[in-house]
Amino acid sequence: MVRLPLLSSPPGLPARATPAPAGPSRRILVIQDHADSRESLCLLLEQWGHGVDEAAGGIRGLERLLATCPDVALVDIGLPGRDGYSVARAARSAAGGERLCLVALTGYGQPEDRRRAEEAGFDTHLVKPIDEERLLDVLAALPRPPDGPPRPS
Repeated sequence: MVRLPLLSSPPGLPARATPAPAGPSRRILVIQDHADSRESLCLLLEQWGHGVDEAAGGIRGLERLLATCPDVALVDIGLPGRDGYSVARAARSAAGGERLCLVALTGYGQPEDRRRAEEAGFDTHLVKPIDEERLLDVLAALPRPPDGPPRPS
């Protein structure tokens, strides 16, 4: 039997630390069809102390978004059933939709892609793979969650 030591990072490189969250805990909905991407993003957000809900497609994602009223929804653009642009437009046209914080997640980062996301109703456009520091900045810039009655879950 051969035993090898487990290294937390390659030799000569510092270990990558997950940045500490900034600001209050948020209720976040992740709408992402790729299971591994969805799971890793949810785990990261939970490590940062946020409450996380998830959906794998656009139709179910919109249902969860309207039912739970999260502080922020991270929405993949390329979703089955209903793409992220359609989810954003439908969410914005629903009662209370103007108060939602919608963040587009996409592999495309050209000016035209950003314009389309803004026109659909997204507040922010993040290019995948998600930069953790940029995500922290987006979450920290959100208004403080209101004190009041609990939201539906």
